[in-house]
Amino acid sequence: MQERPVKNFRADKLNVYVYDSRLKMGNAAAVVIASEIRRLIEKRGRAVVIFASAPSQNEFLTALVEAPGIDWSRVVAFHLDEYLGMDKHAPQSFRRFLIDRLVDKVPLGEFHGLRGEADDGASEAHRYAQLLAANPPDFAVLGIGENGHLAFIDPPFCNFEDPEAVKVVELDEVCRRQQVNDGAFATLDEVPGDALSLTIPTLMACPKLFAIAPGPAKRHAIKSAVEGAIGTTCPASIMRRHADAHLFIDGDSAELLTG
Repeated sequence: MQERPVKNFRADKLNVYVYDSRLKMGNAAAVVIASEIRRLIEKRGRAVVIFASAPSQNEFLTALVEAPGIDWSRVVAFHLDEYLGMDKHAPQSFRRFLIDRLVDKVPLGEFHGLRGEADDGASEAHRYAQLLAANPPDFAVLGIGENGHLAFIDPPFCNFEDPEAVKVVELDEVCRRQQVNDGAFATLDEVPGDALSLTIPTLMACPKLFAIAPGPAKRHAIKSAVEGAIGTTCPASIMRRHADAHLFIDGDSAELLTG
């Protein structure tokens, strides 16, 4: 059953849906995204999807893998980012997150992971960019960081006109502290300082964007993304310029919105 939002509105071009619980938000996002996957498979035989890896995605992914009628063998999956120097067996790995919650749950046709353990981060970024070029994504599922980041593109290093598709990025302290707050690391010193990430132009080139960002820790980022100025101080604000972008939030993350 499709969960109904308690509020929905548009911020510039961005469609915003507010739900009264995190569970309803995740379930609603799963219904919409499962429908889009089925539509793409019916229309052209496969769906190419970029997934986010974060606790904000838990309810959505739990519901998505139970969605009926998806021929997962026709789905090609990518993901947004990975810590540099981290292999897929580490519990903090974003590949590991998706392997546990998606790849091991459904018979995906292909899953392409960013190799955080690669000796040369720039070469790995180039390899992944080539894979994306050969398999143009149909849509991306995004989270929004406490600092407003998309993927691992943090405000101090954000470039809406970035010439690279995938790159090695530095993580700012707010982003790194979020990883501690999320329980992935015990201390700030344990959080890697660099990562591999898809860039903003790569995400904006996707025909559709779906962002999922629940919880009180995201309320300031959501306020900036939805009602603040569009600019690199809040990378997520760029979604308001996308022709087909959708933001799913709960009452906690929507707390500061006036719309």
